[in-house]
Amino acid sequence: MTFTRLFKPFLKDENGSPSVEFAFAALPLVMMVVGTMEFGMIMFTSTLMESGLRDAARFGITGEVPDAQSRLERIIDIIGERTLGLVDMEEAEIQVLVYDSFGDVGRGEDFVDGNANGAYDAGETYTDENANGQWDADVGAAGAGGSGEIVVYRMNYAWPLLTPLVGHVIGNEGGFALRAAVAVRNEPWET
Repeated sequence: MTFTRLFKPFLKDENGSPSVEFAFAALPLVMMVVGTMEFGMIMFTSTLMESGLRDAARFGITGEVPDAQSRLERIIDIIGERTLGLVDMEEAEIQVLVYDSFGDVGRGEDFVDGNANGAYDAGETYTDENANGQWDADVGAAGAGGSGEIVVYRMNYAWPLLTPLVGHVIGNEGGFALRAAVAVRNEPWET
């Protein structure tokens, strides 16, 4: 009996071929569905973060001080409430910084670039605008600001990716960096 005669009955039988074809197509299909859900959750969480910062800023501009909390604590609580528990507030980085003008937002302290590399290096001369004894890449001061001041609310969060294969393509160390920011001017109020 030759080798080909042994397998000849199986070559003509097509029973089970849809199952084999589905087995080849199932993995990419499942990965596509899970990836789509992952991307949808990332977009939804990003929208919630932006909405939460906007609502926190709406509270912050009023100058209201709650009885049981500080303004900053209440601002962080609002962000936590508006993100529906999708953002781990212990892991999220939230900054609330005060500036003199909108032009100062994100501006660093002036320095003399001795080696002309375009970045501040230790030992270079700088103007210490906030008198803290060190060069600052951002001149904003921490806090919710006073009457009429410019305040920037920033939030960074590493969304934990559920799909490791997608994480290697779009993520960093198993997370996808989400960022949101809003800049407002506080309403005038009496102190």
